[in-house]
Amino acid sequence: MNALLLEYLPILVFLAIAVGLGLVLILAAVIIAVRNPDAEKTSAYECGFNAFDDARMKFDVRFYLVSILFIIFDLEVAFLFPWAVSFKELGALGFWSMMVFLAVLTIGFAYEWKKGALEWE
Repeated sequence: MNALLLEYLPILVFLAIAVGLGLVLILAAVIIAVRNPDAEKTSAYECGFNAFDDARMKFDVRFYLVSILFIIFDLEVAFLFPWAVSFKELGALGFWSMMVFLAVLTIGFAYEWKKGALEWE
């Protein structure tokens, strides 16, 4: 039983170091951080409206469009990683099917760019 516990010792040491380092960094941020917020720092900067307003307020549909386009292109690019890892085993069929996929992706991106979906007025 003692030998089994000794095998877990490196994991416990790693966890102790990780938790300790995390606590040190959090405490350092709390102690060292400068706290002088002004109107510019507390203003809405990402979505264009205040975060604590009415939840049923109307806002522009472009927020949804940009987020959906980001999700679509992010997921499509995520398909490239498994393809790149198994590229040697896929052969010519895998290569050309990915080229068709990338062509459709490029055509869709060019269409969105031409329509102005990526422009922010």
